[in-house]
Amino acid sequence: MARSYGFLSTHPPTRCGLATFNSALAAHLNGGHGIVRVTAEGDDERPLPGVVHTWAALEPGGWSDAATALNRHDVAIVQHEFGIYPGADGRDLLPLLRRLSVPSVVVLHTVLVRPTPAQKVLLEEIADAAGAIVLMTGTARDRLLAGYRVDPAKVSVIPHGTADHMRVPARRHARPHLLTWGLIGPGKGIEWAVRALPHLGDLAPTYTIAGKTHPKVLELQGESYRDGLREIAGRLGVASSVRHDAVYRDQESLSLLVRSADVVVLPYDSTEQVTSGVLIEAVAAGVPVVATTFPHAVELLTDGPGLLVPHRDPVALAAAVRRVLTEPGLADELTGRTHALASAPLWPSVAARYAALVGSLPAERPTAALR
Repeated sequence: MARSYGFLSTHPPTRCGLATFNSALAAHLNGGHGIVRVTAEGDDERPLPGVVHTWAALEPGGWSDAATALNRHDVAIVQHEFGIYPGADGRDLLPLLRRLSVPSVVVLHTVLVRPTPAQKVLLEEIADAAGAIVLMTGTARDRLLAGYRVDPAKVSVIPHGTADHMRVPARRHARPHLLTWGLIGPGKGIEWAVRALPHLGDLAPTYTIAGKTHPKVLELQGESYRDGLREIAGRLGVASSVRHDAVYRDQESLSLLVRSADVVVLPYDSTEQVTSGVLIEAVAAGVPVVATTFPHAVELLTDGPGLLVPHRDPVALAAAVRRVLTEPGLADELTGRTHALASAPLWPSVAARYAALVGSLPAERPTAALR
């Protein structure tokens, strides 16, 4: 039976990982759908087709109208990240979930190891109010069940989806091509990759830093992070090897870029990141990855299609990149490890798993759960 899906999330034209994820999932789920778009101060308020309601962050009590909009659908799929919703730690999401008369699926994009007491209680209450909880990695599931009071029967793992980059032929450059992409800002660790380049001078690689500065970073700090990367590159004498590609690419253009890389470098500073869409996309594209030991990378790359390096260690990062570029057969061996590729399913497969999960939920939320 075709269902109507209501989605609650940031959404394009907002440019963030959550918006991109929600847009892709909505596009691949069969059936009608409507987006309840969450916006922050300064966001472009123009809705794309499919947006049926906008919940503005500064709107007092905006959760009530957002819940009403979601209740017009058969099921609500909610993207959760701390800092997205109004209220302390995004607390206004909780009364919305309790107001829903339709079943809900809450997708947790972050599970903190060391939450504040308020964050811990809030996430437990969100899980209690939800009909089902989705996490994208086994690490995130284990972390949730070990650190929070959550009903295990509600919890499912559905991997992050990816586009079919392999349909685009690989186009190698004359010089080795290293690539980092995504929204740029502090915490991405790109400065450590720039500092690794002098240790690869004999290989003469080109390093592309692709993506616009994160809009929230741009609002608060301008281009200071990117300017800092340029300053480091100039001081180390590798400015001519670093290319800033500060555009927001469509899917076709991104596929061409990713498939031109010899190594995808993910030097993230975070020790908390349990989900990385960029990591999944790189693995699905068949490109070897060198990443720091953030949780999703450890889960996906251990004995998989990449190499792990310590955080903030440009020498180790350079050594790993050198291995991929020069060690006979290593790149082919890494990308041939198909068990990891199986963890990077295409979006139609991921959407089918969400549809199956929704199909297992009661058609209506139990009256006792409405508070």
